[in-house]
Amino acid sequence: MGVPNHGAGTEQGAEPAPGAGRAGAADTPACVGIVLAAGAGTRYGMPKVLAEDGAWLRAAVTALRDGGCDPIIVVLGATGPSPDIVDLPLGVRHVWAADWATGLGASFRAGLIAAADTAAGYAAIMPVDTPDVGADVVARVTAAAFAAPSGLARAVFHNTPGHPVVLAHRHWTTACKEAVGDSGARTYLSGKNDMVCVTCDDLATGNDRDYPASAAR
Repeated sequence: MGVPNHGAGTEQGAEPAPGAGRAGAADTPACVGIVLAAGAGTRYGMPKVLAEDGAWLRAAVTALRDGGCDPIIVVLGATGPSPDIVDLPLGVRHVWAADWATGLGASFRAGLIAAADTAAGYAAIMPVDTPDVGADVVARVTAAAFAAPSGLARAVFHNTPGHPVVLAHRHWTTACKEAVGDSGARTYLSGKNDMVCVTCDDLATGNDRDYPASAAR
């Protein structure tokens, strides 16, 4: 059964055939990188995909790409279905989550639906608002997912779950079904005792940025 369609706007695809997603001679699993950037950024004051003239978006794309992910998909929402207002890095695909206002689950579903139209065997999920998470974190977490029998791994910073989250293809359909409201992968992963938690304290803070640096918090 393919990844279900729950309101993504464009670039929706069918589930890849079994065995797809292996990258040739090196036999390294192919991993699609997904940047969740659909929110309105109410507390920040603007959609975070536009924050610092797009610097956060570029940082997320670079982290995924240099961490070994290909292709890269950016999920848009509050900025509208056209990518014209967003300065997308070259070579990056976009998808619009038409129901973005219902919560994070909408952009998570839209990203995985678009990912199902690739040959990737894994997906690495990153929000746009963790700008200090770099390629070294992505590479460490994806390697852990590739090696794990469960095909599941996520970054952990100071005992707090963070991103990226990496899911093998076989998890995508059910994860989509369970992503509702503001729950992305959280509901699905909460019952997975075989998920690998990858400590990345030495590489980044993993902090998400909800407010401008000038705001007194």
